[in-house]
Amino acid sequence: MIQDLARAGRDLDIEIDRVKSLKPDLVIASLTVPGHEKVIRNLKRAKLNYIAPEPVSLNEIYRDVVDIARCLDVEDRAEGLVTELKSQMPPVERANKPSILVQWWPKPVISPGAQSWVNDLIHLVGARNPLAARQVKSTPLSDREVAEINPDAIVISWCGVKTGSYRPDVIYRNKNFSEIRAVINKHIFCVPEAFLGRPSQRIVDGYRSLFAVANRFDHENL
Repeated sequence: MIQDLARAGRDLDIEIDRVKSLKPDLVIASLTVPGHEKVIRNLKRAKLNYIAPEPVSLNEIYRDVVDIARCLDVEDRAEGLVTELKSQMPPVERANKPSILVQWWPKPVISPGAQSWVNDLIHLVGARNPLAARQVKSTPLSDREVAEINPDAIVISWCGVKTGSYRPDVIYRNKNFSEIRAVINKHIFCVPEAFLGRPSQRIVDGYRSLFAVANRFDHENL
């Protein structure tokens, strides 16, 4: 059971001595969130064997699955897992492609650009990422920029915040957003950051969540 697993601090404040005491053969770390660099430096100092993926696309997530499996001497299982992930996220064609703006953070608004697997997920479900032309992992946006983007839907997926604490009212009551289509039509949705912000098998849940959002527009004029 997951509650029986050893704890070694918070994700950005790992107790390296505790990790070392567990005598791991491999530490699976990450470089997908600012601040993880400190964790990696401490792993190096402790001379622990680790892998720290930094994927920016679905294809790179699939690559990392293979790399991690290779490190664990179960490479033969990786291809099957990648095939299974792909089969659960088929590409969707839509006549109407709604624009979906994902929020990693509310103030300032921070949203994913082209160098993000979320960009790929939005494309797969037959929608548009309004920031797809920006060659960045993510970018801060002023209220004015969000209003100019005028997305059809806004997906709240705030990093490090429990889903129950997401607050669509922060968007609805912002006077600068009053003319945005997503606000006028009440198309503000909450998707756990664990589904969209983690390069793992849970991206399938992220795909399904974005698919459900995009489906709402199939019979609407965009």
